[in-house]
Amino acid sequence: MRFMIMAASAALALGACSDQTPAQEAPTSVEADADLSDLVGKDGKFGEAIEAAGLGDVLSGVGPYTVLAPSDAAFDALPAGAFDALMAEDAREQLGQVLSYHIMPGTILAEDIGKAIDAGGGSATLPTLGPDTLTAKRDGEAIVLTDGAGGEVRITESDVEGSNGVVHRVDGVLMPS
Repeated sequence: MRFMIMAASAALALGACSDQTPAQEAPTSVEADADLSDLVGKDGKFGEAIEAAGLGDVLSGVGPYTVLAPSDAAFDALPAGAFDALMAEDAREQLGQVLSYHIMPGTILAEDIGKAIDAGGGSATLPTLGPDTLTAKRDGEAIVLTDGAGGEVRITESDVEGSNGVVHRVDGVLMPS
């Protein structure tokens, strides 16, 4: 129920955004025949982690979803052994929580996030399928997302559209509080 209320609130907030200039151009890529599972399956460690957590079926489902996909370099920047620890069989629940924090309900383009930031007076709260929300702000033209633990990631590539949503590449791994 909490998720549904957050998703509805976010949809209303994003739908009420002004027509100000977007933070980034959209779209950078469209792969309409590929679903989100196919798109992130190409993403090395993130694709491996999605499959290990059993989220591949979610991302190949109807959607729509917005996926914030960290690069391999983002996973490599985690403390030594953190990725392997999350991939361990006995850590699958924790892995699922971390990864669900990288998935948002609906198709949210970079332009939508930029408009929500403008409408919110400099920041916007974005719901995730995980345990926390994200806070979006601008740093110049870049969109910066702050996670529940206070870490910040930047959207480095936006609006890679698939058949059931969109992928934004990010330069860090988001962590819940």
